Formats: sequence, structure tokens, C-alpha cells
Amino acid sequence: MKKVPDILLNDGTKIPQIGLGLYLIKDEADFMNAFKIAYDNNYRLFDSAQFYKNEHFLAKAIKEYRINRKDIFVTTKIAVNNFGYKRTLKSFDQSLKKLGSDYFDLVLLHFPVPVLRKQSWKALEKIKLQGAARSIGVSNYTIKHLEELKKYANILPSVNQVELHLFLEQPKLLDYCNKNNIKIEAYAPLAHGLPMDNPIVLRMAKKYNKTYAQIMLRFDYQLGLIIIPKSITKERIIQNINILDFEITAEDFNLLKTLDKKLRTCWDPTRIP
Repeated sequence: MKKVPDILLNDGTKIPQIGLGLYLIKDEADFMNAFKIAYDNNYRLFDSAQFYKNEHFLAKAIKEYRINRKDIFVTTKIAVNNFGYKRTLKSFDQSLKKLGSDYFDLVLLHFPVPVLRKQSWKALEKIKLQGAARSIGVSNYTIKHLEELKKYANILPSVNQVELHLFLEQPKLLDYCNKNNIKIEAYAPLAHGLPMDNPIVLRMAKKYNKTYAQIMLRFDYQLGLIIIPKSITKERIIQNINILDFEITAEDFNLLKTLDKKLRTCWDPTRIP
């Protein structure tokens, strides 16, 4: 299996392009099993959040499987109920203790919470300057939120983690982030288990001898996105990273781009002022 390439962020940090999403994996046995399968199959990026309530499982996995902390890239996100300057700092310290580490590789604001997001970003800047986060970024930010952030930020975000997949391509946001050197990290790249019955994708899967999911993931990968599919199933965890041995042709890729139907399966930040 090929090594997952790294993507260079605007602060010089490198992040693996494919990782394991840990969204709401609250059962310890499920978490430990999924982590071990993923690590044994070349995953090095693990995406958690305060809201997921499993940062402490990461600490146990790192210790139990005798993994060098520097060999993996760990993300957390500040939960919406922890926004505000002091609460962001306090909750982040709690996350550090749960991880059993003195740093996270990436810390994100989980949502563009009105009023409080400015002070929370200032807290992340402090965290980065102190060395407790190698990189900082945001999640679910639209162009208007990023434009607002520009006005008060001393450090621009390295990453904007948003829902992005074949059926929600967000071309304007992607273009904006590319022009501003902010990397898009795609959560829900499989559209949260949307029924996999699109005839064009099915035809592509047959043509490339890949699964429906692998075509969806390869699409995001070829857009240059960081992708973090979630699964606790061994077969799917392995399949999700096994997308490096083929390439969708330009003609087929352009055909897939016609499938965008602005389908959101998670939070919709577009109405947040």
C-alpha cells in the first residue's frame, strides 16, 4: 500500500492527506479497534473534537499501542459551548490533559459561533504562539466568516474543515480558500452514508474496479482536499485509504463534477451571521 502524501499548510506544518474521522465514536472498544486497524494500515491523521468525547481514548491508544506521539497527527476542535476567550483556553487545557500530551497538531473552532468567535480565535492564536498547537484553523466557516476573520486575525487559519463531497462541492468556497492559502479538509466525504445508488458513480466504480465509496473519496482527493472518512469497520477503514493506486481521468472527473446538488447532510453554516 502506498504511503499517504502530506499536504503543506501555510505555517509550514505537514498534514497527511487522508485520515480517520472519529466523529462520535463513544464506545471504547470500537474506538480502540478502529484506531489499531487504521494505524496498521498507514493512517497517521486522527480527527477528534471536544464534542466527540473521545480525546481520552486517543491517549489510551497511543499508550497501549506504544506509538510515538510525533508519528501521528492529532486534531481537536473547540466545542461551541466552550467559545469565548477564557473558556476556549480552559477547555483546551482540559483537552491536552485528556490527550496526555503537551500539544495538538491542529486545533479548530468547530463552528462560526456568533459574537464569541473573535475572542475564541484570539485564544487559538495564543495557544499556537505558546506551542501547544502546531497549527490552528476553523470548521464550517463560509467565505463571509473567513473575510470577517481576516479583519482581526494576526494569524490566518491553516485549515477550514467543511462538509464537501460529490454532491456538495462548494466550488466558490474551495476557490476562495485556494486563493488565500487555506487548505480545505473535507468531513463527511461520503455524505454520511447517503444511499449509494447514483448511476454515474456506480458506472465509474465498475470501470475502475473500485467501490462506490472509493470513487467518492478519490474525487475529493484529486481536488487536493484533506479527507477524513469515518468508519469502525475493518473492511471499510482499509478501503477508504486504498485510493492511491488509481486516478480518475479528466473526462470522468469533469463528469463527476456535474453531480453537485448542494446536498448538506450536516450543519448548515450559511445562515449564521
